[in-house]
Amino acid sequence: MHEALEQIGQAAKRAAALTAKLSTEDKNSILIQCADALVSKTGLVLEENNHDLELATGVKDSFRDRLKLTEARVRSMSDGLRQVAALSDPVGEATDMKTLPNGLILARKTVPMGVIAMIYESRPNVTADAFGLCFKAGSSVILRGGKESIRSNIAIAQVIREVLERNGLSPDVIQVMQDTSREAAQELMKLNKYVDLLIPRGGAGLIRSVVENSTIPVIETGVGNCHIYVDENADMESALPIIINAKTQRPGVCNAMEKLLVHENVATKHLSVIVNALRDNGVEIRGDEHAVSLVPDIKPADAEDWHTEYLDLILAVKVVSDIGEAITHIGMYSSGHSEAILTESYTNAQRFLNEVDSAAVYVNASTRFTDGGEFGLGAEIGISTQKLHARGPMGLKELTSTKFIIYGNGQARGQ
Repeated sequence: MHEALEQIGQAAKRAAALTAKLSTEDKNSILIQCADALVSKTGLVLEENNHDLELATGVKDSFRDRLKLTEARVRSMSDGLRQVAALSDPVGEATDMKTLPNGLILARKTVPMGVIAMIYESRPNVTADAFGLCFKAGSSVILRGGKESIRSNIAIAQVIREVLERNGLSPDVIQVMQDTSREAAQELMKLNKYVDLLIPRGGAGLIRSVVENSTIPVIETGVGNCHIYVDENADMESALPIIINAKTQRPGVCNAMEKLLVHENVATKHLSVIVNALRDNGVEIRGDEHAVSLVPDIKPADAEDWHTEYLDLILAVKVVSDIGEAITHIGMYSSGHSEAILTESYTNAQRFLNEVDSAAVYVNASTRFTDGGEFGLGAEIGISTQKLHARGPMGLKELTSTKFIIYGNGQARGQ
């Protein structure tokens, strides 16, 4: 283990022990101070972000969008910290209290996770979001962002560290790894002596690498091969704006639609209109054989398209015979993130909700709403696509653990 990383782990462990003791009032005060500081230091943050952007040559527009900060996005980071401060503190809650037959009083108490580490890619806003949630949940955080956003990440973290120091706290509550090499990331994955939970946030390759190599418990997040199914009973007047929003509002994020499934009766009447509307918004369309037969200038999709999270203005379209075929297709290719049905049929809506096994399942709404802020959780640390121990947008509660507390009055076990 590299000595510098060992020191980072030790510092995070010490900081976590102190953070766990803070009162809700102290945590909220510091979060609001950090929010104010980010706004006041917007110029510094944007200057460092511009350096990152200058070095990010030859990348897709969607990648630059994820990397780019603006005054509005810095304000959004600040607002996220304020939202977290306004949320109820989950730490210290005692639930499920009961008296056992032997007189012991038993309860579960919510406790901080301890040290949380994140490996993420090009979105520097994650730096502030991760700090806010981990701090309110009583934990410290080690952040390993991508090399493309390193200057932005360091600048954001430095603003926060200065606030922590002014309040007499260890600045090591948040640490950004300055070594962005693959080797450093691999070493972080083995830091189970100090780190209690590891959260990767990025593309499929990053998630797979962490899951396969980490000795720390991992929560899989972020890969979003999201589907929208246009049912035979869809209201096309309201369906079309949802489709456009889900694909084009921000195509480089994990809750953007990547696959569109269309009932064959709807496709016969409306697929050309849907395709033209998407093309007017800059989307490249790839289709299955049936879709190509209806709109001949669509590029044929290949087998890999159905598995791919594009994170770009590309969409694959499949024509299906009924809702059952749509659900089967989603079950085969979905990453378990977000799926939607557009329908006026209550029966089909309920079937879709019951049978589609993803973290978020919608009726007549865009998949773009799968987001901690939109769900009222404050800033999210990621969107879990697994089932243990968290699923969907992860807020404060998902960043805590529990322990049993037991009150006795002299009981000793006999056997």
